Amino acid sequence: MNGTKTSTGGEKLYKFFIYFVLIILAVTIIVPVAWVFLASVKQNSEFYGNPWTLPASFYWENFVNAWNGAKMGEYMLNSALVTVMALALLLVIALPAAYCLSRFKFRGSKLLNTCFMAGLFINVNYIVVPIFLMLKDGDMWVKSLIGHGIFLNNLFVLALVYASTALPFTIYLLSGYFSTLPHDFEEAAYIDGAGYGTAMIRIIFPMAQPSIITIILFNFLAFWNEYIISMTLMNSAKGPKTLPVGLLNLMQAQQSKAEFGTLYAGLVLVMLPTLILYICVQKKLTQGMTVGGLKG
Repeated sequence: MNGTKTSTGGEKLYKFFIYFVLIILAVTIIVPVAWVFLASVKQNSEFYGNPWTLPASFYWENFVNAWNGAKMGEYMLNSALVTVMALALLLVIALPAAYCLSRFKFRGSKLLNTCFMAGLFINVNYIVVPIFLMLKDGDMWVKSLIGHGIFLNNLFVLALVYASTALPFTIYLLSGYFSTLPHDFEEAAYIDGAGYGTAMIRIIFPMAQPSIITIILFNFLAFWNEYIISMTLMNSAKGPKTLPVGLLNLMQAQQSKAEFGTLYAGLVLVMLPTLILYICVQKKLTQGMTVGGLKG
């Protein structure tokens, strides 16, 4: 009896500790995000008082200044184009590759799996300089032929590099999920006369929807917030810039002008798309993270 009471008391203490830690972690994330949203609608004079006071009124002019004056609208459009192109390239390559590697055994499949697994241990930041040098050499060769380069300061090339660097993780995650799916549905489709491509697109991909949404969200966040590769490959002063690089330029410009409202409005413009996307696909994301483990 006493042992049961002691066990119950220990469980309550453990739950209290877990909830306490989770609340602390949630506060450390929510408070800065909420502060940025409130700061984005403050007038500049309000920043010289108590930084924790609520805004006297909603000064939406900060977003107009950030969107037009600081070219955040142009940067956001560039980021959206790069992210969409990179995701499209990634899905077109990774989905069939993961399906073949997980469902079929052929000569060289183990070597391919080993290569993709090895790619998981390569930090992309370490190979930015070699990528830049290769593209620079390619630009010099193209300039000798047509008079101008096409590899650096090119949004499509940037999207191609993003998709290439994300392939190992994406194929690894999708292959693990595809391997947990039963073969019965595919075999029934083959009996009905469907080919491998039809079975893949109409049977496997709909069944793997939670996992596909998961990799879309993860890679969207990675591409949207990526800074180092974009800064290195889009190095022209007058060339296109993505949102993270443009945000750094905005921070440097607005800090010298002491226009903090415009600066925080730019931060909100960077965070808002990712927050909206996460809210929309939160349920599917949770399924994609857990269902593969349950089936395995």
